[in-house]
Amino acid sequence: MREGQGPLGRGILTGMADDAPAVDDGERGSRLLAHEIFDPVAAEYLPREGVDIGPMFGSEGLRIRGKVFAFVGYRGALVVKVPAARADELVAAGEVERMVIRDRTLREWIVVGPDRAVAWPPLTAEAFAYVDAITP
Repeated sequence: MREGQGPLGRGILTGMADDAPAVDDGERGSRLLAHEIFDPVAAEYLPREGVDIGPMFGSEGLRIRGKVFAFVGYRGALVVKVPAARADELVAAGEVERMVIRDRTLREWIVVGPDRAVAWPPLTAEAFAYVDAITP
């Protein structure tokens, strides 16, 4: 890892993967804050067997055996994959939002803003356990 970079390679200085969409200064600031929160969480998973980093929606995310389970979205929120029933529960409680791509709401992907940073480690753990269990 080069100086000034977080464990996901692109680091705190830029907060974005090379192919990330163009963002304004406010979004860039949000991404920087998000990586200050996420990078230490990610560092806990990288030493694990089968865990690495890879591209996901213009960002880089944590993967288990090639399947992404958590990443920072381009607007600076944590995005994780959990079972659909768990996502339903969290959305109903008002704790998260569903990820939406081009007017399509994803059943298993949820978005958690940096205002709920305390939830990032346990939700990342849930996502890891879920994707690890369903990935051959």
